[in-house]
Amino acid sequence: MDKSAARQAAFARRKAAHQAGAATAGYLSEVLAGYRGVPLSGYMAMRTEIDPTPAMEEAAAHGPVGVPVIMGKGQPLQFRLWEPDCEMIDGEFGARIPAKGDWMTPQIVIVPLVAFDRRGGRLGYGGGFYDRTLEKLRAVQPTMAIGFAYAEQEDDELPLEPTDQPLDLIVTEQGIVTP
Repeated sequence: MDKSAARQAAFARRKAAHQAGAATAGYLSEVLAGYRGVPLSGYMAMRTEIDPTPAMEEAAAHGPVGVPVIMGKGQPLQFRLWEPDCEMIDGEFGARIPAKGDWMTPQIVIVPLVAFDRRGGRLGYGGGFYDRTLEKLRAVQPTMAIGFAYAEQEDDELPLEPTDQPLDLIVTEQGIVTP
């Protein structure tokens, strides 16, 4: 299966899971509780993505939390400090970002995705933003990538490439998967 067909099938599964409305960030909060104070980045959920905001709000009480900012096509992401209820604006592709604030470097990156496998493989949107970003961050310091998804986004047959950065952990509304 090629990446386009895999994405299309995964988007359909994610949409169905999102519409079922059973999503919760409880397991994500549980994982992050073990890393209190470690700089992390979450993301602002778009369309049918599972929402990490409750876990990000809890983490922000203990340490810095950032949100990814798209700097341009082919560029790694940068991360702006985020706090609950801070002023947000629309960034590239409609992603919500803090209107202002300092830049930060996360040691944990919560990664949205289209599909995942139990080996830590991740199928993203195709722009390569997270792959470039994780490669850059990991070249400087250990950086944990936590995929956050609906359990229904799991797929045993992902069309992965050598440039795809692996996930260290996958968290769903149903539990935690350790590759």
